[in-house]
Amino acid sequence: MWGAQLHLEDHALAHDFTARRGDLFKRHVRRTVGAVEIQTGNWISAKEEQTPATRIGRMLSRRWVRVLLAAVWWTVVGWIFSLPSLTSPNYNQSLRMYLTEFWAWGLITPLVIWLDRRLPFSGKELGKRVGAHLAASAALTVVYFYIFTTMRAIVGVVPWSSIRPAQIFGFSNLGWYLWSWLIYGLIAGALQAYRYYERYMNSELQLERLEHSISEARLNALRMQLDPHFLFNALNTISSHVERDPKLTRRMIEHLGDLLRMSLDSKDRQEVPLTEELALLGHYLEIQKIRFGNQLKVVTDVSPEVKYAAVPSMFIQPLVENAIRHGISRRAAGGTVTVRAVARDGKLEVCVLDDGVGLPRGWTLEASEGLGLSITRQRIEGLHPNGASRFVVRNREEGGAVVEVVLPLRLVGEEVNERAYA
Repeated sequence: MWGAQLHLEDHALAHDFTARRGDLFKRHVRRTVGAVEIQTGNWISAKEEQTPATRIGRMLSRRWVRVLLAAVWWTVVGWIFSLPSLTSPNYNQSLRMYLTEFWAWGLITPLVIWLDRRLPFSGKELGKRVGAHLAASAALTVVYFYIFTTMRAIVGVVPWSSIRPAQIFGFSNLGWYLWSWLIYGLIAGALQAYRYYERYMNSELQLERLEHSISEARLNALRMQLDPHFLFNALNTISSHVERDPKLTRRMIEHLGDLLRMSLDSKDRQEVPLTEELALLGHYLEIQKIRFGNQLKVVTDVSPEVKYAAVPSMFIQPLVENAIRHGISRRAAGGTVTVRAVARDGKLEVCVLDDGVGLPRGWTLEASEGLGLSITRQRIEGLHPNGASRFVVRNREEGGAVVEVVLPLRLVGEEVNERAYA
């Protein structure tokens, strides 16, 4: 009778586990599709597709603002070129000539940009792009000179007869054509430099995204190694009590079910609030307390100001499991495991202490074959690289061992909301 009931409960637990996993997968897919899309082989964040969020970005996105800035730019350039003749009695005429010269370039530059964008050559084909600009420069230079001469005639620098073809293509304007061709080359060169800068920045962004994706994949792989490691150990504990004490086994299975649910809830999150991590740890410790009875004592000392600190998901449980398995279980009288978390100097310090047998002589973390400690250390280093975290395992002077973890203190969850509305 008991076996059939246990079988039905296990079947219901497995069904609930499968349904829960399906719901979480669907939510993960919806979040992924909402946040990221694939376009031309590049990962593009949904936030990047929105309109510029800053005030300057919104202003620069308006065409009239860009036109105004371009007009101011070319006016300033013309004024700077006129400064050498500032003390000359003909400065007024010189100023008008230089202003019209660069205002004309302000009108021609959009054509150069339009041409550059429509060249059928990629940024890697620099030679072909330069050749295309050299071919176009002859025609655009003539157009520019027509506009420049017309504007000089409007402001009274030259007579209107100067716009006649005989005057425009006269040998006397050869110097102007060479000067204009040089400026065209400077504009085209600046466009190529900007294109290469854009390519460089895009490459840097793609490299950063790739590194982030690799880091995420590595952290997920480490987490996937940790989950079965924890699950198998819990199942071994339960299996050792199935025949000896069925009621005790039932309680263990209930706590294991809660553990699996909470583990699935945090499956797609690398970090969770400390209070959530401690709740998961509580279910694991209930299983261990059932197994060891009065031989295992657990003390939790967590400061109130760090209960919503961000910590790696499922990082305390392997540390406590290691303390129980290698420290407490090897003592006939059992022992005490203490979990302590405090804030110190803007950092979160988490310690897992035990009064067990301690570390063997010559033990090092690098040479340790245990998965729990090594994977937990790698996950912490992956989440907080460049010395932002610390992971130390050592013997205690009072006996036993201690694992010290130092992380950046960052509050998440309800604590952030409480401070926001305070």
